[in-house]
Amino acid sequence: MQQYASPLLSTDTPLDDRSRRLIEELIRREYEKSLILPTDDPLDQKRRVRVGYTWDEMWAQPEMIRLSLSAENQAIQDAAAYFSSTDFDRLVMAGCGDSIAVMIAVRSFFESLLGIPCEPIQALDFAYYYNYPLNPRTLVIVLSSSGATTRVVEALMLAKAKGAPTLALTNTVDSPLWLEADQRILIHAERKGWPTQSSTAAMAILYQFALELARRLRRPSTGGHSAETDTLEQALHATPALIGETLQAHNDAMRLLAEELAERPLYLFAGGGPSFASALFGAAKVKECSPAHAIAIMLEEYHHYNSQKPGEPLFLVAPAGPGLPRLLDTAREGKRSRGYIYSLVSEGDRTLQESSDLLFTLPRMDERLSPMVYTIPLHLFAYHVAMAKFHLAERLLSEHG
Repeated sequence: MQQYASPLLSTDTPLDDRSRRLIEELIRREYEKSLILPTDDPLDQKRRVRVGYTWDEMWAQPEMIRLSLSAENQAIQDAAAYFSSTDFDRLVMAGCGDSIAVMIAVRSFFESLLGIPCEPIQALDFAYYYNYPLNPRTLVIVLSSSGATTRVVEALMLAKAKGAPTLALTNTVDSPLWLEADQRILIHAERKGWPTQSSTAAMAILYQFALELARRLRRPSTGGHSAETDTLEQALHATPALIGETLQAHNDAMRLLAEELAERPLYLFAGGGPSFASALFGAAKVKECSPAHAIAIMLEEYHHYNSQKPGEPLFLVAPAGPGLPRLLDTAREGKRSRGYIYSLVSEGDRTLQESSDLLFTLPRMDERLSPMVYTIPLHLFAYHVAMAKFHLAERLLSEHG
């Protein structure tokens, strides 16, 4: 049996020869790039340089979100106008890594405004498995900072081959995503470090796109009435300032906590609904910035296994919302397991106070928008724990040669 680097390169896929050649080239580039990635050596200087860039990019998030919304306002409106005429009744969002976390973050916002199923799907799963219902009434949104992530490009090309309208978000003009999608929006963000602003700016663009779609569709089921969309738009445009305040308010506390937990080999993160995206971002940053393991757990799934062992730290992302009762159960179970609980909560909410080792208080806001702000302390923790681990490794090298 013929073996292919991707099932979409076989002769019985709907892709044409040009699309298959593009995917072959991306697979080749992806392999070459994998050979020069940073390692988990505790003193890997390539990783340390990238962690350093992450610090600067993390603090520039408010500026880059404002820039993305301002500079891309017309592109967002043009895309909303284009897709509002396509009569779509389903929306699929495909990405990998931070990109799929972005899609999970914005899902409830889209569904509540548009009144249709909006499903985030990992790009490989979409391209290889979950595309049978795909048709011209399915709007497919893809996200990749480089615009050349192989699996995301495969998802886009398959969607095009099946006649689905497509929207690409990317940081990179003239990338495959940019050139191949029906509509495209540029994310204004740096990616020298591990992703921070590229994710929050992408979320902001998608939130704004959903608002513009809702305004144009105005079906009774969409919730796209002007009072609601105007209120949500004001809240969205207030988030850059909230992010800046959150960075300032929690930097020192996260640095101290990271130094305390620096020798731990594993960090757990949990949240429900849109907050699961924040948990994914937190785990991803720890794994990228440091040699440690980190796991994001869906809120309910925490309770169906012995998820936390004695001494393990668990970060609970707990903005005010429907998940709070189960978050309280989770915190209590974590303490029963003799683990440590660090909860990110809304201002004035003391639901988790007695069951948490530390509370980090964040602005009270619409839960659908909360991943943009509630992810920020986890960015800080990941950076500081990485630096603490570098310092530990340097000290051990100095002591033992």
